[in-house]
Amino acid sequence: MHTIQVKVIQLKSRQAIRFDQSIGRAFHPANVTQCPKQPADQCRFTRAEVALEVERQPGNQFPRQLRPKRQRRGLVGQMAGATHGIIGFMHDRDLTRLAAQIKQWGRELGFAAVGIADGDLSAAEAELQAWLDQGFHGEMDYMAAHGTKRSRPAELIAGTVRIISARLDYFPSASADPHTVLDDAEAAYISRYALGRDYHKVLRNRLQSLAERIGQEAGEHRFRVFTDSAPVLEVALATKSGLGWRGKHTLLLNRQHGSWFFLGEIYTNLPLPVDTPEANHCGTCQACIDICPTQAILAPYSLDARRCISYLTIELKGSIPLELRPLLGNRIYGCDDCQLACPWNRFAQTATLPDFEVRNGLDSAQLVELFAWNEIDFNERLAGSPIRRIGHERWLRNIAVALGNAPSSAKIQTALGAQLNHPSEIVREHVAWALSRQHAS
Repeated sequence: MHTIQVKVIQLKSRQAIRFDQSIGRAFHPANVTQCPKQPADQCRFTRAEVALEVERQPGNQFPRQLRPKRQRRGLVGQMAGATHGIIGFMHDRDLTRLAAQIKQWGRELGFAAVGIADGDLSAAEAELQAWLDQGFHGEMDYMAAHGTKRSRPAELIAGTVRIISARLDYFPSASADPHTVLDDAEAAYISRYALGRDYHKVLRNRLQSLAERIGQEAGEHRFRVFTDSAPVLEVALATKSGLGWRGKHTLLLNRQHGSWFFLGEIYTNLPLPVDTPEANHCGTCQACIDICPTQAILAPYSLDARRCISYLTIELKGSIPLELRPLLGNRIYGCDDCQLACPWNRFAQTATLPDFEVRNGLDSAQLVELFAWNEIDFNERLAGSPIRRIGHERWLRNIAVALGNAPSSAKIQTALGAQLNHPSEIVREHVAWALSRQHAS
């Protein structure tokens, strides 16, 4: 039992938040009428004091619907480090219990694990700036467009004190063997994460459900969910939250799940207890560095995105550099080589959600077959797929390069010839390059 002293302060109507207005709204100062003529301790909640709006009812009794639920043991107070207004928070023991519940609810929603971290990313901020200064981000201007908001969560979402990170396994359980596809020069290799439904929607919906479940238990809290959709240093946050460690290929690694998983975050104003980061377990291994087809991993933890096949086939909008085209092989959307070479992925788990199962036979489709898709085919068959974001033009550009890298055949030359007069200059250029390779071989 906790004894909480409640100080009832007589205020004018609408000069304090009513219980039926939800404490969480205190994070939005615009929603609270200012009270400059009141003493300072009446303009905000302090420690165990609670400001109540006095209802004009006989005996000043609270209406039945405003009485606090007995099963909630939260109290209202001032959160350390909060920069705006007032906020409801719970006793330390309640917060510890809530953190454990959050992880359980996360597992019920399909997440493999959930961790909690604070927002101190000072070390990662310095690393990010050094990476940007070297121009390794290429044309991904958005990586530098938001200043320090990416590395300072409270600047992105005011009042954020904790970040809840979640892992969701995505490797499809019934897909063709990746090595077999890579060894077949006439087959199209698509990164395993993109074979099913767009992960943005899948993760966002579950994170939203988790955040709302937290609100049901703790009361309204200010939160925002992210799934690779905003300036967020997700690997650094997941590392701090104990979900794994940053591998030499810059992806997050976990001893029980390898790296075949997505990450998502909930920014919150709840001062939850944080988890302990996991130690690095890469040791002297550099399999990911050695296997990279374009040698984009310059050194441990240092990736030049401009050489990365994922960047070249997804982020790059223009022509793929000539010297890198032969190195792409048959990879038409992303690349998994560094993950396939990682010893920790021997312990990786397959996806538990049907959303990530293979669609349209993309795990082992033939290059010529995919190259024949017109724009309508592309949009219809890839509806709900992350691949659709690159558009039909880049789809054809990528496949043309892969066809140019394939063994010479009349079938491939015919397919390429059919696109020689494509309206896109980018497509025509890559088709011409591929045909020249076909004829030369």
